[in-house]
Amino acid sequence: MASREDGMLLVQVAQWGSTMGLEEAQLAVWADDFDPEAASPDDVFVSRILSWGETIGTLTKNGLLDTDLVLDWLWVAGMWSRVGPAAVKLREKFGAPALYENFEALAGRQE
Repeated sequence: MASREDGMLLVQVAQWGSTMGLEEAQLAVWADDFDPEAASPDDVFVSRILSWGETIGTLTKNGLLDTDLVLDWLWVAGMWSRVGPAAVKLREKFGAPALYENFEALAGRQE
């Protein structure tokens, strides 16, 4: 069950997203002409969503933010479907399977 503290942290995460330009990034990746399979991890909008999603995934994984609250608030699986292919490219490039694993795991809980 989400607590008042979870709610306050969720608002802080939302504010951080706004500060980092998350709305602009989401508009870019939800655009009709955005191709998830061609998405590049070097794209600033893709990178913003990956960083934000990994942070939220890490907070929920470690019990610092209520998972059910986050999944009620965000379509994490949808965001991952748009930027996940770019994360996989980075994993392969650096041989680091842990890159963005918390974002992916959180998305998997929603699917």
